Amino acid sequence: MERKRVNSSKIRAIGYDEKTQTLEVELANGQVWQYPKVYPEVYRRFMAAPNPASFFEDRIAEDYTGKRV
Repeated sequence: MERKRVNSSKIRAIGYDEKTQTLEVELANGQVWQYPKVYPEVYRRFMAAPNPASFFEDRIAEDYTGKRV
């Protein structure tokens, strides 16, 4: 999955596969996490967020179960 770099001290890049609705988040420490069943609108809002780290903590990490890959 291709990931796009974001301007954040905690998150390096974000990827999304619309077919499987899988969100992939690469953290600044090199860890990569995948979150299944994430709607495209959530991904779009994540990419547009002024503070991606806050959006991730409030809307992704709390609402979806991720697995480290």
